[in-house]
Amino acid sequence: MSNLKQLHMVADLETKKEQKLAQNYQFAAKNLQDNQQKLSGLEQYRLDYLKLIQQKGQLGVEAKELHQHQSFVAKLDRACEQQIQFVSQAVLVADQRKRQWLEQQKRRKAIEMLISKKVKEASSVASRQEQQLFDEIAIQKFVRSEPNLR
Repeated sequence: MSNLKQLHMVADLETKKEQKLAQNYQFAAKNLQDNQQKLSGLEQYRLDYLKLIQQKGQLGVEAKELHQHQSFVAKLDRACEQQIQFVSQAVLVADQRKRQWLEQQKRRKAIEMLISKKVKEASSVASRQEQQLFDEIAIQKFVRSEPNLR
């Protein structure tokens, strides 16, 4: 039973590790989602700004103002590229955290299967011992009830 108690302690530790890794994965997935939303927002803002410039351009724009618009679009492009890098990094981190969590989940399940096996083995041993005891009692009763066997 001491062995089983130790296995339960190990299972508890593995469960806590799994919970921590699941939480890490959730944080990484949330970070990925946030970065994807930022990228989407930047791209949408860039498109809206380009439409606005096009509308202004149809009315006539000075060269200085056109240069300012082009400069701002270039900054938006750089921001989008940087955000794409953030998204790529977040994807890698989320995938790594997910793999870690799933591996830990396998470890925990293996320990739980071992515990289950040990419990079944202990139960089987206890059942055999109980049956042997009942058999011994039955033999003793039979021997006592039969006068010819004494």
